[in-house]
Amino acid sequence: MLKYTVKRILLAILTVFIIAAVTFFAMNAIPGGPFSTEKAKDPAVEAALMARYNLDKPVGEQFVLYLGKLLQGDFGVSLKTGRDISTTIFSKFAVSAKLGGTAALCAVLVGVVLGSIAALCRNRWPDRLIIFLTTLFVSVPSFILATVLLLIFCLQLGWFPVWSPKNPSMVLPVISLMLSPMSYITRLTKTSMLDVLGQDYVRTARAKGVRQSLVIFKHALRNALIPVITYVGPMVASILTGSMVVETVFTIGGLGTEFVKSINNQDYTMIMGTTIFLAVLMVVATLISDLVYKLVDPRITFD
Repeated sequence: MLKYTVKRILLAILTVFIIAAVTFFAMNAIPGGPFSTEKAKDPAVEAALMARYNLDKPVGEQFVLYLGKLLQGDFGVSLKTGRDISTTIFSKFAVSAKLGGTAALCAVLVGVVLGSIAALCRNRWPDRLIIFLTTLFVSVPSFILATVLLLIFCLQLGWFPVWSPKNPSMVLPVISLMLSPMSYITRLTKTSMLDVLGQDYVRTARAKGVRQSLVIFKHALRNALIPVITYVGPMVASILTGSMVVETVFTIGGLGTEFVKSINNQDYTMIMGTTIFLAVLMVVATLISDLVYKLVDPRITFD
C-alpha cells in the first residue's frame, strides 16, 4: 500500500504540473492583459508594471520564474488588487468549504438512503417516485435550480433570508448544490445494491435466517458503497471548488466567485493560484477515495 501511495503522489505532482503549464501558456495566449483597460494608460506606467511582475519577459522564462516562487510556497500577489494570493484563496475557500462540505455530506447521506430504498422497493411506487425525482434533478442545471429556489422560497414566500455575511442562511445554496450529485449517488447506489442483493453470499445469509437489517447493512450496503466511493472523492472536490454559479446567484463571496472575477480581469497570478489550488484539491480527494477502498473492503489490493 505504501508503494501504491508513493506512486500516486508522484503522479499527482505530475498532474498538477501539467495543469499549471497548460493554464499558464493558454492564459498568456489570450489577447489583452491584466493592465489592458478601456482608458488610455501612460505607456511608461504600463511598461513599469509589466517589468515589476516579469510580464515583459518571454512566456517560457515567466513560467520558470513562477515555478521557482511556487516551489517556495509563494503564489505571488494579485495583479489587480496587490493582495497576497495565498491569503485571499484560503479566506475565500473557507466560505466555499463550509457551503460545499455541507452540500457534499447531505448529498452522500440522502443519496445512499434513497438509493437503498429504491433497490429494496424495486418496481414499486417508492422506486418509481425516487427515480423520477432524481432524473428531474439531474436534468435541471444548477443555475436554474438556484434561481427558482431564490425566487420562490426567498423572495416570494420569505421563508429564508437573502444571504449576507451577517446572516449567512445556507439552506437554499446547499440544496442547490446537493440535488444533482445526490441524484447521481441515488441511482449509483440503487444499481450497486441490486447487483449485491443478487449475490450468492446474500442469498446464503438470508437462507440461514440472518436478520434482514443485518443482511442489508452489514453485507449488502457495505459492498455496494465501493462504486459510490469512486464518485464521492472527485464529487467532493468538485462541489467545494465548482460552486461558482450558485455562489453568484446567492451573492456568496466564495472561491468560485473570486475565480470568475480573476478570469474576467485577466488577473494572471490569481488565475494560476486558484487553478493550482483546485487541482491539488481534486487529486488529493481522488487519492483519498482510492485509499478508502481498502477500509471498506479489505480484500482489495493495490498490487
